Amino acid sequence: MIITQQKHLLISPTTDSKHVALPTRERMHNPLSVGFILADNFSMLAFTAAADTLVTANLVNVNELYSHQTISADANNYSVISDLGIEVSAQLTLEQIPMEGKGALDILIICGGFRSPLHENTRLSAFLKVANKKGITLGGIWNGAVHLAHAGLLNNCDCAVHPDSHAFIQEHFSQVTLSTSALIIEDKRISCATPSSALQMMLKLIEKTQGSDLVLAIRDILSCDRIAEDGELVLAQPGDNPAFPNALRSVLELMRSNLEEPIHLDELASFVSMSRRQIERMFQTYLDTTPYRYYLELRLTYAKRLLEQSSYSIIAVSVACGFLSTSHFSHCFKKYYGFSPSIARQQTNQ
Repeated sequence: MIITQQKHLLISPTTDSKHVALPTRERMHNPLSVGFILADNFSMLAFTAAADTLVTANLVNVNELYSHQTISADANNYSVISDLGIEVSAQLTLEQIPMEGKGALDILIICGGFRSPLHENTRLSAFLKVANKKGITLGGIWNGAVHLAHAGLLNNCDCAVHPDSHAFIQEHFSQVTLSTSALIIEDKRISCATPSSALQMMLKLIEKTQGSDLVLAIRDILSCDRIAEDGELVLAQPGDNPAFPNALRSVLELMRSNLEEPIHLDELASFVSMSRRQIERMFQTYLDTTPYRYYLELRLTYAKRLLEQSSYSIIAVSVACGFLSTSHFSHCFKKYYGFSPSIARQQTNQ
């Protein structure tokens, strides 16, 4: 699966069905209700960035506009450990979430983290399917969107996850479009990849439901002024740099998007209308390496993530990363990392 490269319009005042459709509460007494499902080892920074945005919205407004609750996916345990080792006592479990009537959720967001488990939680998947049928807007922070994918709720949808989980998404969910954007907001689906994009995602939702004036007031308090001029946050990719020539950036994107079937250097050069020698000089000037070495390291990095995040055999991993034989793959992997693919797999299973 090739990572998409198109731009995503995050919020539009139009009624286009591709954009988020959240209930506007300007004339309603009840606040918009947001639930955060905290996965084990969830990112405390990302969660607090999202929650703090809602709290600040209430502080700068006369009426309470938003309420939020923390939720544990474990029916028998309210305690969830964050990535900082801090224990958080959730307010509810999945079974206690009101789906209709007073207190019903409008938005449900799963908060993941660098070490959050990526395997399916069948209870959570079943709950998310019910929430979807109820019309609740569903989202994920960091790699929380993985659980929406497990439930089949991201098929034919764009999603944003932390770069460390890209390999897992690519190999397990062929119908999910993995975006290079740091946050995505579409009809009833929202996702973001980092703590800063979690804050920006919530600001975009607030802008949609309450208008830009409130967002400006929140920005003034939180000093969240690190956003691109076009309003989009884009994930930093390995070796990417806005100072690089457009030709180099195009070649890097082609490499990243074609790991299973590597493109020959002559073909890469033809794509950007340059000679092979010009490509080699460009890599040496800006990256201090050769195109071959850079491409190889991309494939080996991807292979290591697959070994750590999937149950694929070493043969399957080598094929997915563009190696014609497992012996060549093992040789390159060991030379680069200092240990063999089988050792990497054993360390993951310990």
